[in-house]
Amino acid sequence: MFKFAKLAVGQKSLNFAALIHAETPHFPPEERFGLTNRIRRAPAAVPSKIAEGSARSDADFSRFVGSASVSRSEVGARPFIARRQKFLWAASLARIYTAADEIDRRLRGLRASLGD
Repeated sequence: MFKFAKLAVGQKSLNFAALIHAETPHFPPEERFGLTNRIRRAPAAVPSKIAEGSARSDADFSRFVGSASVSRSEVGARPFIARRQKFLWAASLARIYTAADEIDRRLRGLRASLGD
């Protein structure tokens, strides 16, 4: 098993990316290359950056975890935009933000444990 997959934040970030994908397939076709693409890309980058960083030194890993945190933050306003356009239900928005907050806490904890 890959090192990042053994980390709780690695598993949670994979689940987060899957959640975003599960909540967005019904977005309008005209949003395929717009909001749908943009809302999916950042969460998919989080586990990728954790995986890449986990194969490096602790100092490098810490930088990659920081970058993963920025990618998680990019989710930011996009679900709110989707909700206002009635592409997302309120419950979906709540699930996304609950998961995002948990990822954020775990990334901060991981980064602190790496000495940064």
